[in-house]
Formats: sequence, C-alpha cells, structure tokens
Amino acid sequence: MTHLWVRTESRQNEQRVGITPEGVAEMIAAGYQVTVEESSQRIIPINAYRKAGAEIAPEGSWPDAPKNAIIFGLKELPEEDTPLIHRHIMFGHAYKGQSAGLRLLKRFKAGGGTLFDLEYLVNDQGRRVAAFGYWAGYAGAAVALRAWAAQKSGGICPPMQGYANAKTMCAMLRDELDRTGQPRPNAIVIGALGRVGTGASDLCAELNVDVTKWDMKETAHGGPFPQILEHDVFLNCILAGPKTPVFVPASAKEAERKLSVIGDIACDPDSDFNPVPLYNAATTWADPATRVHDAPPLDVTAIDNLPSMLPLESSQDFSGQLLPWLMQLEDTYSGVWGRALATYRKHLVNV
Repeated sequence: MTHLWVRTESRQNEQRVGITPEGVAEMIAAGYQVTVEESSQRIIPINAYRKAGAEIAPEGSWPDAPKNAIIFGLKELPEEDTPLIHRHIMFGHAYKGQSAGLRLLKRFKAGGGTLFDLEYLVNDQGRRVAAFGYWAGYAGAAVALRAWAAQKSGGICPPMQGYANAKTMCAMLRDELDRTGQPRPNAIVIGALGRVGTGASDLCAELNVDVTKWDMKETAHGGPFPQILEHDVFLNCILAGPKTPVFVPASAKEAERKLSVIGDIACDPDSDFNPVPLYNAATTWADPATRVHDAPPLDVTAIDNLPSMLPLESSQDFSGQLLPWLMQLEDTYSGVWGRALATYRKHLVNV
C-alpha cells in the first residue's frame, strides 16, 4: 500500500496545504494510506482530515515516518544538514543555482532519498500539471499595487497578512488606492498568457487598473524594453530560464522613467537567470518592498509565498489540479513522477 504523509509547513505564515480532506478521502477510497500531521497554522483544520479517514500524526514528526512513506509538503524543509531518507514531494528550488539548493541536494544524496519537485512535475508536453500560479499572480499584483499606493502617501508598502478570501483583499486594496486621491496607475504584465499573468491581470481588472499584456511574442527580440519604464507598475510573471532576457537592468534606477514599482512575482533573485537584477534578496510579509532607488522612488516587491495570502482558495485550486496525479503515486518511475525523478537524478550528478 502506497503511503502518503502530509507534513506540516514549517515556514512562518504558510497556511496552505497541497491536498484537501476531500482529496484525502478519494485517495483512501482508492487504496492509499494517508497520514496528515497536525498543524498550528494550516488553513484547513485537522478534524476535517480526521473525518476524511486520515491517520493523524504529531506536527513535524515526518522524519520518523516509515521509510517507504512519501512525504508531501509545499515549501522548504527546516534548514538542517540531516540526511533525507524519504521520497519528498515539494517545491525544492534546487535546480537553478539557488543558494540553498545545493545544501538540500546534499541532504538527499547523503540519505538516499528522492526529490519530486512540484515545479518540475510536467506532462509529456512539458507543461506543469499543477501550480499555484494564478493565485501567486493575483496576490503579487495586490502587493505591488499596495506598494504604489504607499508611495503616493509618502511611505513604503506596509506589512501584508493572510486574507479570508479574495473579496476581502480587494476591498482593502481598493480603499488604499482611493485614499491616495490619484488616478489609478497603469501596469504592464510580462507573461500575461500564463497562469501567473492571468491572475495578475485579473486582479488589476478588478481594481480598474489598465494593463498592457505582453508575452513571448513581445519579448522575443531580447530587449531592451523601454516600454516597461513608461508604466507605473511592472509585474514580472515569467519563470526564469537560460533564454529569459533581462527586462529591467540595474541601470534603470537612474534612467528617465515613469516606473516606480516592480512586482517580481516570479521571484527568483538567487537564480543565475534573474530578469530583474536590481535586487538580490526576496522580500517578506513583514517588509514587502525593497527600495532600490530613492529619487524618484523605485520599489521592488518579491515575496516567494504569495498564494498563502489567500490560503483557502489557493489550496483548493492546487489540490484539484494535483489530485489526479497523486492518484498515480503507486508508480513513481513513469509518467509525471518518472519525469520528475529523471530531473532529480540529472541534477544530483553534480552534487
């Protein structure tokens, strides 16, 4: 019997979960064993999983799970150097030169475990089968627009929080934009045809912010892209790769520009392929914006767990996308799991 162990998230403010109680019930009915850890912050209460038939384990007990269990979480593990003996499903952020990536891969190599990175869980066309992208775009655009409103009031973006739903978030943001007494800003979204860009564009539309939508066609020439500087807000929704051009170079700080906020929703400052090389560290819920230039101001927002600002909606959406593939976990050597395994083994060679 394949055993799925749903761990709690150790990251502060991370209330999301990758599978709902309804999904757990379906897996159990199909013959899977499912254990769910208790959590002090998960948006969905543990009793809902208990009622669905899951076995309940103490918070953070996954290191002691049976060796054949597949440990399922979303964000990073606690930063330790202990060997990892299990198969893990998670966003590892370990394959593009990120600073913590090598350390994580060394842990897997030392313990003989395996990483099934959710970012590289793809179908036979190479498209990701499940992503939080839409809600990352939606929340990321909200943070950037909040930073713009704070600028107009002479400040910098105040701390963010989790919201009960998108309607509540939009009501807060609409009020802050109205209180500036300024016309709505305009925005340019790069990656507008993808999940992230769609979410960002939808949030802007909800708040009557005009959006210029760009995708691969508009950026294929490789730059420079002076049009970006002609907008108030730039929302980067492109997953960086070796062929991704630089959208806003460091020289843009001193350039003549209308641009005053960059929402780097893709948020990959540690990557060798960062298309927004004006900053070098992600921002946080407590400090959502980094001011990279003072006069005129230019702020960068780059929070890397944006969907957790809308934890219930994003969890429900992601769980619905991923569940059909979780139902195939009895075979991790073929299909989407086999491709993720091959990607892991490819990157482990150089560790």
